[in-house]
Amino acid sequence: MSTTEKTQGAEGVVVGVDGSASSQEALKWAVREAELRGLPLLVVTTWEYPTSFGMMPGWPEGLDFGADAKHVLDEMVAPVSQEAGAIELRTQVIEGHPALVLEDLSKEAALIVVGSRGHGGFAGLLLGSVSEHLAAHAHCPALIVHAAKKEPSDGSQHV
Repeated sequence: MSTTEKTQGAEGVVVGVDGSASSQEALKWAVREAELRGLPLLVVTTWEYPTSFGMMPGWPEGLDFGADAKHVLDEMVAPVSQEAGAIELRTQVIEGHPALVLEDLSKEAALIVVGSRGHGGFAGLLLGSVSEHLAAHAHCPALIVHAAKKEPSDGSQHV
């Protein structure tokens, strides 16, 4: 599906996930927001064919980026599906750059939620941050969630 095609039923709360800790926190926030607002929740992950410099001889047999993304999505949603209670929870895997896909979905959303840091790496440096893009370009309110801070193992507390 291209980013210009409408996703049926995208109104409500939309959350983008990528398997990172901050997107797991974003998913928890999105579930709570959907419950509080009485809105459906759409959990989305995206995938793209990797870009490379130079020629690639071909993809390994059995490589399926969409199926891999679906697996990540299912693993992320499983722990919160019980918490979702009475809200309508849908999942969707969409081909395309996450910032553009989520920006497009924000046109019909009441709220869009993402983590502050995902699996960007070098590609993230080149393409820019998804959360920064949504903060500037979303068509609805955007909630950017940071990953929960871990408690120090020595028992001390940060002030």
